[in-house]
Amino acid sequence: MSIVKINVLTVPEEQRETLEKRFAARAGAVENSDGFEWFELLRPVEGTDTYLVYTRWRSEEDFQNWMSGQGQAAHRGGGGGAAEGGERPKPAASGATLWSFEVVQQAAPGRSGPATE
Repeated sequence: MSIVKINVLTVPEEQRETLEKRFAARAGAVENSDGFEWFELLRPVEGTDTYLVYTRWRSEEDFQNWMSGQGQAAHRGGGGGAAEGGERPKPAASGATLWSFEVVQQAAPGRSGPATE
């Protein structure tokens, strides 16, 4: 059964472009990880300064393995976002919370009814 991790990031309006550029610069940082299934960066449309970083994994173990390896480097700014002189760049988000979910039902276009695992 797949699991979903949603990182909830509070991003002031003046930091939105910075955040989006940093994610774009680390394209590929997660895609080749064992057990990785999906990624989306969701920009708020109105009424909030909260971005959602949606990732889907084959298992909790796969997510934890990524976090203890490549994920640790990516969250430290080791994905091409280093400032001149090798200094760590200022965070674009002012707060972060990680939500975890198990996928219990899913649907796709052209299927009749929800699929369960």
